[in-house]
Amino acid sequence: MKFAVVVFPGSNCDRDMLHAITDALQEEASFVWHTETDLSPYDGILLPGGFSHGDYLRSGAMGATAPIMQAVKQEAAKGKPVLGVCNGFQILLEAGLLPGAMLRNESLSFICRNIGIKVRRNNTMFTSKYEQGEEIILPIAHGEGNYFCDDQTYEALQRNNQILFTYSNNPNGSVQDIAGICNERGNVLGMMPHPERAVESLLGSTDGLTLFQSIVSNWRESHVLNT
Repeated sequence: MKFAVVVFPGSNCDRDMLHAITDALQEEASFVWHTETDLSPYDGILLPGGFSHGDYLRSGAMGATAPIMQAVKQEAAKGKPVLGVCNGFQILLEAGLLPGAMLRNESLSFICRNIGIKVRRNNTMFTSKYEQGEEIILPIAHGEGNYFCDDQTYEALQRNNQILFTYSNNPNGSVQDIAGICNERGNVLGMMPHPERAVESLLGSTDGLTLFQSIVSNWRESHVLNT
């Protein structure tokens, strides 16, 4: 499976993401600059964390207007897996690929630590190798990770089973402890915790590797069925 790791000016988790795919997962990945307009050669798309364009205006707002995002939307429409982590999640929100918005953490402080995350659905291409209700450990590192949506949007997220991850102990004030959501189709995931920083026991957890293994497993199964 071949992944694109999209790089924006200000991305700082792109190398972590590439390492997770090429070294830990043993799959193929390449950096793709934000000015590119074609992602068709890739099987999966990864938007890493950082501070795209310095987070001017709002976190992810300028990144969402980059030329590459039209290609992201095109490939997402084809059903390809798209994962946005931290700033990547913020970009997906600003681009309209996922509903809701990000606010500053309730503490108004940057938070960087490992934290418990609950798997709310294990029947998606991102979570199939987890157990339903399993608690995993992933690191967070953000100042604007307080996910917000109105009541109507939250009801839609629940109704469509779009909430994939919640915090065990909410660190930032996110609505209903939300840590990660997907689109209705289930192929676009945005999450604030960093699975790419939890792929080796040396880092304190391998729970993030399971997410990437889920993507690859589901991609291979779908390609076997289509051949």
